[in-house]
Amino acid sequence: TNSGGTSNADFPSGDPGMYQLDITLRRGQNLAARDRGGTSDPYVKFKLGGKEVFRSKTIHKNLNPVWEEKACILIDNPREPLYIKVFDYDFGLQDDFIGSAFLDLTSLELNRQTDVTLSLKDPHYPDHDLGSILLSVLLAPREEQREVTMLMRKSWKRSSKVTKNYDVLPNMPSRAGNLWHRIYSPSDCVLLTLFCVSSNQNHETFQTQSLRLSDLHRKSQLWRGIVSVTLIEGRELKAMDANGLSDPYVKFRLGHQKYKSKIVPKTLNPQWREQFDFHLYEERGGIIDITVWDKDAGKKDDFIGRCQVDLSTLSKEQTHKLEMPLEEGEGCLVLLVTLTASAAVTISDLSVNSLEDQKEREEILKRYSPMTMFHNMKDVGFLQVKVIRAEALMAADVTGKDSFSKSDPFCVVELNNDRLLTHTVYKNLNPEWNKIFTFNIKDIHSVLEVTVYDEDRDRSADFLGKVAIPLLSIQNGEQKAYVLKNKQLTGPTKGVIYLEIDVIFNAVKASIRTLMPKEQKYIEEENRLSKQLLLRNFIRMKRCVMVLINAAYYISSCFDWDSPPRSLAAFLLFLFVVWNFELYMIPLALLLLLAWNYFLIVSGKDNRQHDTVVEDMLEDEEEEDDRDDKDSEKKGFMNRLYAIQEVCVSVQNILDEVASFGERIKNTFNWTVPFLSWLAIVALSVFTIILYFIPLRYIVLVWGINKFTKKLRSPYAIDNNELLDFLSRVPSDVQVVQYHELKQDPSHSPSKRKKNNPG
Repeated sequence: TNSGGTSNADFPSGDPGMYQLDITLRRGQNLAARDRGGTSDPYVKFKLGGKEVFRSKTIHKNLNPVWEEKACILIDNPREPLYIKVFDYDFGLQDDFIGSAFLDLTSLELNRQTDVTLSLKDPHYPDHDLGSILLSVLLAPREEQREVTMLMRKSWKRSSKVTKNYDVLPNMPSRAGNLWHRIYSPSDCVLLTLFCVSSNQNHETFQTQSLRLSDLHRKSQLWRGIVSVTLIEGRELKAMDANGLSDPYVKFRLGHQKYKSKIVPKTLNPQWREQFDFHLYEERGGIIDITVWDKDAGKKDDFIGRCQVDLSTLSKEQTHKLEMPLEEGEGCLVLLVTLTASAAVTISDLSVNSLEDQKEREEILKRYSPMTMFHNMKDVGFLQVKVIRAEALMAADVTGKDSFSKSDPFCVVELNNDRLLTHTVYKNLNPEWNKIFTFNIKDIHSVLEVTVYDEDRDRSADFLGKVAIPLLSIQNGEQKAYVLKNKQLTGPTKGVIYLEIDVIFNAVKASIRTLMPKEQKYIEEENRLSKQLLLRNFIRMKRCVMVLINAAYYISSCFDWDSPPRSLAAFLLFLFVVWNFELYMIPLALLLLLAWNYFLIVSGKDNRQHDTVVEDMLEDEEEEDDRDDKDSEKKGFMNRLYAIQEVCVSVQNILDEVASFGERIKNTFNWTVPFLSWLAIVALSVFTIILYFIPLRYIVLVWGINKFTKKLRSPYAIDNNELLDFLSRVPSDVQVVQYHELKQDPSHSPSKRKKNNPG
């Protein structure tokens, strides 16, 4: 132990990441028992800035465990406390929380080893004695790293000097690398798809274009049109299974854009009736590659056939019915293809602001005025996003894998399938982008996602933080600082991003669009089996079922006269309703329930609670995802159990769908999204009036005639259920947690964020 330590009252304001914390996890004393046998299987997590930086081994059946494990942690901000959490490991179940503590790094002396004893606490039971954890800690500046860092920086400058003056499109994350397009400018007709560091000629060309755009403050139209493809059906496809049938699905590809249809089981003449939209980048069109596959559980899918659609041969602003015979197979596909003009998706500097130009603003307001409610139903509104700057971002080498203590951040702005990127600001934790993005809104219930990455030339980009902002929650023209969240959007990560967002939309179009199917996103990573995700969905499902069970118990208690006044009131209400029952009373009762909840919210008696259970399960799921990414090579045996895993994933997804359905109904009546609740009030009011004045037989007659003649009137119409389409716009409890905006608080600590569930 170095007794000549330096006082740590004031940390020098040096480069972030230049402190090293050496921790020896010694032992635990008198830990709380969490198992039936009066013991626990404890392990310890260290967290810094909301991110897990170390996890100890598990000591089985011991309340006084001895670990003697060492960890080396790079410290970005010594004023941020180290969060220590102790759990009891339970095989196959959610681990039990034992206790937590904080280590204030500013109380340590530099270059001096200190023994620390931390008492474990549970915010739910602050008076309980949960034991203690003994540590040895040494905090020191990383002086020995500075020489190496400076040498690496010189090398980095030589390779990046020619790129930092103009927008460079970074490598995207490996999980979604095939989904991201590169930005190009039709004004210069240069496609920025390749970036060659070794070519000086290319550097000069790119730099000239960037300067030209910057000097002229010119808007860049990022794609020239939209290709709408409706997959109607397949005819006489090739049988690939032993039963003489197939389970066909279709994959579409146009450049980097990919879609996958649903699977239609056991048929050679499948009916899909699904619609997909592609961005058209080339003036002369492009070629859509289409492949048909047979789904096989437990083995590789069988190839049925392929075909191509040459868009250059199709006229614009017109719907084409195509019957495409399959090559290398049998049968054909029936498609409807429509080419339309480009949506207003642009990127520009702050000096080019459509909404500040009075003439342009009036044109936009006129386009979405009530007078145009039935013109171009797909054009619901206009979104403008100003990406101004970010502050206090996470250093890219916080894990110690690189030798740099800075980041090279760039920002990705997404609205459904529209994805735009800023340029990269090199070696900066407080980047300024000052870019404006504009989008056409197809669905007012869409969620704007803004993600910050760190560019890395040698591997895929590193995730720095993300925010998800529902369009209906945006306050126009207000510059706000959004706290960046982790990948699961459940808790804060380091840094904030400053955005100014404006939304203009037509309420009538938005309401009608709510009753239509949601836009499908590009092909995403397939679901995999996750213990935490399966457990989360099971608990959500259980909570929905318990609501019904509790309601049944409540009704049963009325029959049993457990509370005579309540039972008497219920009996009189039953007699009155049954004697006077009319069908219109059903929507009227739902209408009254909505009105009652609205009254509670307005009067300040809102009893809705923040769902910390779902939030904590989501955080545990993210940690499991991180472990699975690191240990994927060690889990190769799961590939040999593919069939079993697929069944488990199906059960996992079914639980999610059922639980989400129940939560969406609850959140409709809870006024989670006021726009949707008001829309439900209008619909229920109309239904009540119709049922009151029109006999039921006439309503059923109209409904039946519409159903029987729908295919005759519109043979290629896409089937949909208006009620399910409406509920699909209502967020589930998981989405409510993900979309919840975190408040910026300089004194924020993990204890405040996790006060409801420290586990």
